Amino acid sequence: MSTLLLQKIAMEGVKILLLFWVLSVGVVTVMGLPPCNFPAIYNFGDSNSDTGGISAAFEPIPAPYGDNFFRRPAGRDSDGRLIIDFIAEHLGLPYLSAYLNSLGTNYRHGANFATGGSTIRRQNETIFEYGISPFSLDMQVVQFNQFKARTADLYNQAKKPADRSNLPRPEDFSKALYTFDIGQNDLSVGFRKLSVEQHRAAIPDIVNQFAAAVQHLYQQGARTFWVHNTGPIGCLPVATLYIRNPAPGFLDQYGCIKGQNDMAVEFNRQLKDRVTKLRAELPRAAITYVDAFTAKYGLISTTKTQGFTDPLKICCGRHENDINVWCGQKGYYNGTEVFGAACANPSAYVSWDGVHYSQAANQWVANHILNGSLSDPPNPISRACFKRGGM
Repeated sequence: MSTLLLQKIAMEGVKILLLFWVLSVGVVTVMGLPPCNFPAIYNFGDSNSDTGGISAAFEPIPAPYGDNFFRRPAGRDSDGRLIIDFIAEHLGLPYLSAYLNSLGTNYRHGANFATGGSTIRRQNETIFEYGISPFSLDMQVVQFNQFKARTADLYNQAKKPADRSNLPRPEDFSKALYTFDIGQNDLSVGFRKLSVEQHRAAIPDIVNQFAAAVQHLYQQGARTFWVHNTGPIGCLPVATLYIRNPAPGFLDQYGCIKGQNDMAVEFNRQLKDRVTKLRAELPRAAITYVDAFTAKYGLISTTKTQGFTDPLKICCGRHENDINVWCGQKGYYNGTEVFGAACANPSAYVSWDGVHYSQAANQWVANHILNGSLSDPPNPISRACFKRGGM
């Protein structure tokens, strides 16, 4: 499929869905299906859903991250909550503690194995080079296996109910919701290292490795999976920040890099096809594919009507003239120390730090994906335990 055709398909899909949102953004009604009442969430992903893993493993994420909601750094690459936090709120569950946290953790209602910089495929580079986490998806699954086995031992050894209060109930693992938001960093690595042809050729293996993780969790008893596709990576301000005098057609009408978004569309197409195959391979699983790309691109393309400023502007950090200091960092310009501080009104920005979304943008996207209107099958997340057609 040609790049031009892929772009046209993506754009037409966005237009149709935006029209639908204008007419109605109501919750999708699934007749006859009661709520699933998930007792726990187990999340796998990268910085888009990391609630403290990379901070626990390496240097903590500094202020002003977290200031807009938690009033302190909270291990999240945002000014406040992430989509995974809004998922927890929506399901009436507490925010997820990172698996790598060592203090003050409660895992009764799940755990978060995501870490900033994670990829699906292992990368032959360290976090100190390009920020790629050593905890790729296969390692996150290994950590889940250890977590499940160890907590089961502790639960069974506990002599008092109070000793079990912070531990998951063994029977809850099969009833939990397993969420995924990963793949963006695989694309970004490809943009650095591979030609367009090599990048496209790598996608099937990336998608198959993702499927292997789902299959393994299924063998461990997981039954309900909620899978986000990757967002419009070409719309991240970090991708466009240093572009000067781009060639005609390099950017789309919103200032996003077309080629990078085309690659994300192709990745998402293959991911969706693989999820469809997984449904046949895992007959007792309910697997929901969530089109987060369309939600995010829909926000970026309609920011003026949604109360946001230019989606390519960055709230936190100093990026002006010859100054480029990232959020929460210090630098020097003409001998003067410069700090990457936050803007006065983060809620007006789509991008928090050039790579990650603001809390307000995360909430907007969550509101447009949790109701099932962008899901296959079109069940809201509260009923994601039901398979296609509600069977």
